[in-house]
Formats: sequence, structure tokens, C-alpha cells
Amino acid sequence: MSRRRSRRERPRRTLVVVAAVLLVAAALGSVVLLYHPASSPHASSQAASSKYIILYVNQGNGAVNESNFASMLSFASSHGFNTVFFQVYRQGTLLFDASQLTYFVGQAHARGMKIFFSLYLTNATQTLPTSVYGLGEDGISLDMSSLSVSDQSSLLSSLRSGYGGTTAITTTDLTLPLTPDILILETYTPQIQQYSQYIHPGVVAGVGVFATTSYSDYEQEYQYALANSSGVMVFDYAGLVKSGY
Repeated sequence: MSRRRSRRERPRRTLVVVAAVLLVAAALGSVVLLYHPASSPHASSQAASSKYIILYVNQGNGAVNESNFASMLSFASSHGFNTVFFQVYRQGTLLFDASQLTYFVGQAHARGMKIFFSLYLTNATQTLPTSVYGLGEDGISLDMSSLSVSDQSSLLSSLRSGYGGTTAITTTDLTLPLTPDILILETYTPQIQQYSQYIHPGVVAGVGVFATTSYSDYEQEYQYALANSSGVMVFDYAGLVKSGY
């Protein structure tokens, strides 16, 4: 084969290679598009953010236990959440024993999700369940907005004195003068921007499904909270499922 013929055919081979690369790239692009879960409206937010994206599980609105914990985690993951605030204590009653709580922790971590034990307190005489400390959970959250600030301060101090992990508080008091590791403000309203002075880095803003009027309203609130604070907490799992968002 002459050198001239060889050189003349070189561009053709180059075009063939380029075409093959483009075909492969197009195929891979199709795979990526097919892989993106249509039921995950917030998956891109999660991937692009290291912020807390929290789903609150309120046992008063819908019980979650060993029979449906896995399905709750699947729902949370498919909707872009990376953390679950799981209510394990309600109004003085511990809902699960240590072995059950350890199981929940293992299941959450196996799915790559963080889990906080949420303690719902409505009376200052209710004592913190120290038996839930140190079971592998990523933190403990105090849900106690109905109590006075002094009682809340006392409970936070009590938690910190016996627990070395991450502490959180969920509160409807947007001026609460307490400083847990994570402060979640329950900014539940159809127009979250009215709370803009309180929503900023350093706190996590909350979205209440019950306070939204449509999916677009929910999505707008969610994105506003995520963009302007240190994360977002959605209250709650049962309401989100019921809404169909």
C-alpha cells in the first residue's frame, strides 16, 4: 500500500472513530437520562448539596415501625432526603426498645441515610429517655415547642450533660435563644418568604406539607428553604405520602 493512499484514508478512519465516540456518548447520555428517577424531584438538590435534607417522621400522624420502616426509607431516598428525624418518644412514652432502635439505625445507615431520634415532649415533667443514647444514631432532636424557654433550656442542658452526640431542636419559636448543634425553624406557611429574616445559613428552615396548597407551592417552599438556610426539614412523612407530592 502506497504512503499516499495510506494518508488519504487517515481522515476517513478519523471520522469513523469520531462517529463511534459520538454514538457511545449519546448512548451513555440515554442511560443517564433513563437512570434519573422520575419520582425524585429533589434528587439533584441532594446530589449538589451537603446540607441537611430532613424528612420528619411524626408517629402521631402515621405509625412507622419495623413492618414499614424499609418502605419509609425507600420513599425518603427516592425523594432526595439524606436524613430522617424519627420520632421514638412521645409525651413521656418510649415507643421502641433498644434492639428495635438499633435495627432502625442499621437499616438507615445501610441506605446511606442519617437518622436522628426525635423526642417529642409536651410537659416539663417528662424525662429524657437516656436509654436511647449511643445506639449508633447520628443525633438526638428535641421537639418541645409547647414548653417555656426556660424548660426547653433545662432539657437541652440535660441532654448535653449525658449525651455526646449531635443535638438538634425543632421549634415554632423563630427567635428561640438556644444553640443546639442544629436548630430547625418550623417556618410553616403558604408563603415562606414572609419569614425571610429568620431563614439564613446557621439554621435549617422547615416546610409543612399541611401548610402548602399544591405541589408547585410545596416545591417552591422546599427550594427556598434549601437555598437560603443550612438545609430543609419537611414535616411530615405521613402528610407527604398522603399529598402525593
